[in-house]
Amino acid sequence: MHPDPLTLIDAGDEDAHWADLLSPARRRLIASAGLAAGGLASASTAAAAPRGESTVNTTEPGRPGFRAIVPPPVKGSSPWGQVTASEPTPRPASVRPGEATLPATPRAYTDIKSYHAHIYFDEDSFEKAALLRRWAAERFPVELGNWNLEPRGPHVTPSFYFGFTNDLLPVLVPWLQLNSLGLTILIHPNTGDGRADHLYYALWVNRAQPVNAYNWPAPKPGEREPLEEVFPNVVPRVPLET
Repeated sequence: MHPDPLTLIDAGDEDAHWADLLSPARRRLIASAGLAAGGLASASTAAAAPRGESTVNTTEPGRPGFRAIVPPPVKGSSPWGQVTASEPTPRPASVRPGEATLPATPRAYTDIKSYHAHIYFDEDSFEKAALLRRWAAERFPVELGNWNLEPRGPHVTPSFYFGFTNDLLPVLVPWLQLNSLGLTILIHPNTGDGRADHLYYALWVNRAQPVNAYNWPAPKPGEREPLEEVFPNVVPRVPLET
């Protein structure tokens, strides 16, 4: 009687997978990976250890304790010197026009002899300016100036102006406030100091804009420029709305 033949069992892919993992070549590979991971962990631990005094992060000139991201600046000296931090910081001289110090008494309001109103416009708002110009000439005895398409004098945009006497001030200023049509308007007195009249004694209707009068020579103390008088050149023909 012959022994039963060996029964062969197909282990399938799972047994083949385990056999592959336990092969000598695969075991050596796994061992090598473990050693590498251990080395990385040791390096991380060493990097986290406290540094000595020689490696302290500092910004002391010539001894940086950090790695510069950009190249260091070229060597040299500042043209301002090395002691600017210790310079004194005194009060500057007064910039009040024509005066070195603050005045001892207020200026007399009677120094104002007349007024100018400058109305500014551009290519988008010129129709409003033309309408306001016509309204003013129809209602007030003013000195009406040119229609300036380019900057003129200290005025840096297209503009026109009209001059008026002091007696019209309490009427013309509120009238311009209500009828400005959104335009920028400069109202300044004429006192014999054109620079100060335009820069420091001015009133603005709506937003202000630059006035290029800083290079205008200021009169010396006690002196006055030739006064710019107002000579009305229009005759009003429309009754003023009240």
